[in-house]
Amino acid sequence: MSQQERDGQILAPNGSIASANKRKGLPCQQDGDSSFLKENGDDDSEAGETVICSIPFLPEDIWHHIHSLMPLCDAARVACLSHAFLRSWRCYPNLTFNRHVFSPEARTYGGGFSNLIDCIMRNHSGTGVKRLKLQLFYTSFRNLNRWLRVAVKPGIEELDLWLSDVFTKEYKFPCSLLSDGVRNSIRFLELGFCTFQPTAELGPLRCLTSLHLSQVRITGDELECLVSNSLALEKLDLSRCEGIICLRIPCELQRFSHLRIFVCVRLKLIECKAPNLSSLEFWGKPAELSLGEALQMRNLIMYDSNVVCYARTELPSILPNLETLDLCSDDEVVKTPMLPTKFLCLKHLNICLTHAESFPYDYFSLVSFLDASPSLETLSLDVPKKPMKDELISGRHSLDLRQMAEDQHYRYLKDVKITGFSSVKSLVELTCYILKNAVSLECLTLDTHYGSTMRCSDPDREFRQCSPVGNSLKVKRRALVAIREFIEDKVPSGVKLTVVEPCLRCH
Repeated sequence: MSQQERDGQILAPNGSIASANKRKGLPCQQDGDSSFLKENGDDDSEAGETVICSIPFLPEDIWHHIHSLMPLCDAARVACLSHAFLRSWRCYPNLTFNRHVFSPEARTYGGGFSNLIDCIMRNHSGTGVKRLKLQLFYTSFRNLNRWLRVAVKPGIEELDLWLSDVFTKEYKFPCSLLSDGVRNSIRFLELGFCTFQPTAELGPLRCLTSLHLSQVRITGDELECLVSNSLALEKLDLSRCEGIICLRIPCELQRFSHLRIFVCVRLKLIECKAPNLSSLEFWGKPAELSLGEALQMRNLIMYDSNVVCYARTELPSILPNLETLDLCSDDEVVKTPMLPTKFLCLKHLNICLTHAESFPYDYFSLVSFLDASPSLETLSLDVPKKPMKDELISGRHSLDLRQMAEDQHYRYLKDVKITGFSSVKSLVELTCYILKNAVSLECLTLDTHYGSTMRCSDPDREFRQCSPVGNSLKVKRRALVAIREFIEDKVPSGVKLTVVEPCLRCH
């Protein structure tokens, strides 16, 4: 095909190539063509022969809908080649601009990333935008404000503005963008690396259901003002917002159910009166946690030092209906105490202990959780730590397994998994105690690998060989010896014991 012929082609809505010299009666264009040309589209056609493919007549609004489903780059390209798609492009609903959208060649052509966005925005009216995602690294505040003014208009539902840390929160998000029409339509708002200072004059965000702020400069009072005016809010996600000292969620938020807080280092108080809060994820440990009656709270995730002891001590009285508890402690050195308080509804318990290797930990003290959780069904314990020499068992006759004063019967505990299992004496004692008292136990998995170890047998493996284990291979072998000598003969006949050993092919 000659260059002259190629210059006379346009891209059809279905991705095939159409002749620009025969554009008569195309249903999606006023001056289009009802047939399209496709090179080498049939095995029976000769090399270089073009095949005419008929395009069915469809109303223009259907072609507009098809256009809206295209990725941004494809939608922009066809808008340059079709009058109908150009009209559709002016109200294209999904605008996403980040470093993954354009190819490296496109980013260097025409003056860089900002020029590309400018070019696209000039051909877009801003009306009809439902979702706007701006994830930028280098651009001027003037450009950013101009793009936001074009796209943030009444009818928008999702706004995701994620700047680079080079801005150091200097960019102040213009609250004036949240006009009456926008406030009545915005459902999802995500801001990162900027300053956000909502006031009472902003007015209610009647449809806002999800708010995510990451490294945003905002105070607790400003956030409370915003949240109190967002009665439809269901989810709040705060990440590294250092200006928040007190977080208060009012009782008027009847739909509020999910709260996630990640490393807000100055946060001292969490006070949530929302009656339907059901899920809380918290990285850290507040000085004061007030959740009202918290009768709907079902799921809790907490990450902090000594959080296991904190959870056993404080949470039963605060969260009486908790069903799933995930705890990760990066420095757990305090034994879990035996207490009379109970987790009466707890069904799933996951504990990850990444404590410092210089301090031993008494795993047998975790019996306190078993004793406090009569409804427990699954237990997962992750121990990504090499044991200390003085923790290891040393022979069948020298081992004196600890027992509780009275045997307990855990009627619902069916599945137990210990990852990073080793020959630590207290870990062996815990395992034997579970085998003796979990009368309904069905599966016990003892995995001698650490949680982060890459294995060649993993379904999503990227390597053909397991990660090197170095000296930990000796630890794994000692663990296998401990399982054979102290655990295997205590496994009831109805319990399936699975031992995950070091890979024989790689080690």
